[in-house]
Amino acid sequence: MKMNINTIGRFLIAVLISTTVMSCTEGIMDDINEDTNHTQDAPAKFILADVITSTAFSNAGGDINTYTSAYVEHEVGTDNQLYRAEHRQGEPSSASTFNNTWGSLYASLRNARIAIEKCSEGGSQEGNQVTKGIAEVLAAYNSALIADMFGNAPWSEAALPSEDGTPAYMTPKIDTQEEIYDGIMKYLDDAITDLEGTDEHPSGSIGKYDFLYAGNADQWTKFAYGLKARYSMHLLQRASDPEALLEDVLEYANLSFQSVDEQAAFAIYDATNLNPLFDFQWSRDGLAASESMSEKLIERNDPRLRRVFIDANWVQMTGADDEAFYMAPNGENEQVKYTYNTSAFVFSQTAPTLLLSYHEILFLKAEALCRLDRADEAESILKEAVVTAIANTEIGVAAAMSAPTVMNYGGLEETTEAITTTEAETYFTDEVLPLFEANPLKETMNQKYLAFFGASGESTECYNDIRRLMGLGENLITLNNPNEFPLRCPYGNDDTTTNPAIKEAYGTGQYVYEEPVWWAGGTR
Repeated sequence: MKMNINTIGRFLIAVLISTTVMSCTEGIMDDINEDTNHTQDAPAKFILADVITSTAFSNAGGDINTYTSAYVEHEVGTDNQLYRAEHRQGEPSSASTFNNTWGSLYASLRNARIAIEKCSEGGSQEGNQVTKGIAEVLAAYNSALIADMFGNAPWSEAALPSEDGTPAYMTPKIDTQEEIYDGIMKYLDDAITDLEGTDEHPSGSIGKYDFLYAGNADQWTKFAYGLKARYSMHLLQRASDPEALLEDVLEYANLSFQSVDEQAAFAIYDATNLNPLFDFQWSRDGLAASESMSEKLIERNDPRLRRVFIDANWVQMTGADDEAFYMAPNGENEQVKYTYNTSAFVFSQTAPTLLLSYHEILFLKAEALCRLDRADEAESILKEAVVTAIANTEIGVAAAMSAPTVMNYGGLEETTEAITTTEAETYFTDEVLPLFEANPLKETMNQKYLAFFGASGESTECYNDIRRLMGLGENLITLNNPNEFPLRCPYGNDDTTTNPAIKEAYGTGQYVYEEPVWWAGGTR
């Protein structure tokens, strides 16, 4: 087609006008898209409020704890994905199983690192040493969850702060579990130093945005030492000098919590903010009561037996002779709902998540003393651990009996009296002590196993215990499930599909049954 001069002129004018309008429009749109009402540089204390919440609800108390509660036989998976996990039908090895938690862990770690950077020398909140120390403890905690559950994993190049919000590395390298553990211990050592300081930046201290300790640096220091005790014990199989490591565990534990009041409890659940175990069960009904767990309680004539199981009609079981007593056989149960008994804890709507409990510190001390052939010293500590753990059981049961959502439907029927301190002490003397005297380490670990059964999110650490005992060649805790035991969690599919290194390491996913993590004797 030919254009005359007038047509060409009109065309050029139209292009010029269009270009001018487009340029103006882009500038206007940039201004429109700019959020002038919300800060783009949040203070570290606001960031850490989110990190504490996500660490407790999604990371420590979420999917990992739910699945591992079935692996360690605190609960039994009885429907849908938890049934498949119980019977090892894909879920333990699938890259989709823990993908949400995989993402949440790295998001939490990144946010903790952002807070550290802000409060470091040259950062926008330089001088807030206590806030920096809190962020370092949280960075250590989430790093340990990554390393403990997944073994070798992206860390040094992953979850890094960046100015424009884009990842510094699109396909971060895989670090060894040993390297990550070195970083975890450095975070905790740095935190202990920083927590001796003050918050002097004009932005102020973390205060009420700290949902664990309201900015109390001394309590965070005790939390940090407790984590050093926990993570040091994880490394026992790899220790060049096991006796020295056990002495370190004792030293760190003695510098940690001195009472229940000091433990790291995330306790802000209510009628709308739900304990994660309750949240899962109320929406899925995927868990049933564990036959394996009930057998351990029956064997010990444990008073918890009458408190911790609920029948399908929401009535508390009085014991094994109750006519409605119907446990799910581990790994051999049917895929049914509302049939087997359940644990009381799946109803514990407001029970706190324990990031690190006082009873865990006591059990770490008792274990270390047993391994050092000082069982006479361990006995009194184990007694306090058992009595404290039973008191925590009662907190979970009380939360179940008063759960607001459950009460709207009539609530559970409580048929037995709470276990008193005196009864717990008598139980220790009559039932636990003879077993302890026969085999101190075995009974210490079995009592710790029983203590971690509950609504507090401690099945994850129980999973760590069982795997490290396997690595040490110690068959101290009996598990009934005849199917293969998952030795680790699979990587999340967000990275098995995008990061070539993760894709290669994941393979078919069957490595979760074949390769222990490094601290349990594996190579990765």
